[in-house]
Amino acid sequence: MAVYKIFPDKDSFIFTEVTTGNAGYDEMLEIGGYPIQEIGQTSRTLIHFKDSEVTDVLTNKVGSNDWTASIEMFIASAYETPVSHSIECYPVSAYWDGGIGKYADDLNSGSADKSGVSWKFTKPEATAAWNIEGQFAAGTTGSYNATYTGGGTWFTGSSGVNLESSQSFETNDDVDIFMNVTNAVDMHYSGTLTNNGFILKFHDDIEFNLTSSIRHKFYSANTNTIYPPSLTFTWDDQSYVTGSLSILSNPIAHVKVTNNSGRYPDVGKQRFRLHARPKYPTRTFTTGSIFKTNYALNSGSVYALKDEFTEDLVIPFNSNYSKISCDSSGPYLDVFMNGLQPERYYRLLVRSEIDGNTCTFDNDNVFKIVRNG
Repeated sequence: MAVYKIFPDKDSFIFTEVTTGNAGYDEMLEIGGYPIQEIGQTSRTLIHFKDSEVTDVLTNKVGSNDWTASIEMFIASAYETPVSHSIECYPVSAYWDGGIGKYADDLNSGSADKSGVSWKFTKPEATAAWNIEGQFAAGTTGSYNATYTGGGTWFTGSSGVNLESSQSFETNDDVDIFMNVTNAVDMHYSGTLTNNGFILKFHDDIEFNLTSSIRHKFYSANTNTIYPPSLTFTWDDQSYVTGSLSILSNPIAHVKVTNNSGRYPDVGKQRFRLHARPKYPTRTFTTGSIFKTNYALNSGSVYALKDEFTEDLVIPFNSNYSKISCDSSGPYLDVFMNGLQPERYYRLLVRSEIDGNTCTFDNDNVFKIVRNG
């Protein structure tokens, strides 16, 4: 298994209500389509991740394994969500400054904070306008709204590679975002495409909406919660060699971490060793304790990581990237601590199909992440 998260070095959202206003330090990122005084308005999110961090993950951690990269964002509030809708994501085609403004500052003060990117401009002090229709470079596009010129420019494809990502939602769906952007990140990594981050927006049919106020607010990198956005890399690095170990075949069993120290800094990688055994082992004549005998879990066994307080699955069970490995000493898994929020408690859960039963184990497997230094 492998999951690794990196966090934005800048993010913001741009909005038509104040076309020169910056929200680069707001606690929220908004995607919306809504009317004000019978005029359709729109908000879009911009997010950027450092090249150096992307390179470090893909070069030093993923290596030669196949991988995916997804933008992950957590909803704070959602107003008038349609029965069916989609959010689109594209790599941005122009450099932009994050800024230190907030959305409410612009509306309450009557004068826009011009410290960074806005609907109309890419840089501070209302300079370097976004390209508009008639100025789009090859392979890029942007807004076609004549009333509100600007709104970002983005790549839709490059060298025959589709760079549009989208996620669809239906009634009662979880509206958190987990959107695959592997093609764009791969081109950023290779240098084929300059990394100017991503823009996320509603489909054109929802933007500049006049019939309902559709506004989705997500936690930003400046949130004081445990829900900042991330670029989440996943890959399968399972190594499965059981050696002389028997595979656990009794669903009435104990599976727990044997080397849990209880506290870990928010850096590096920790390998958790598991001890698996039947709860009631078969009676046998032996000179040692049969309770010390370790068993292998089958190769389809997976793990999840749950926040002990909120009970959110920080890393969900997944048959592709949360597989449990095994060697001659027993089952194990590796967790990258960098992507976990410090000063939080986490519970490790193990799931395995045993004799036709789906078994989940969480025996006292709780640990705390503490801030390094």
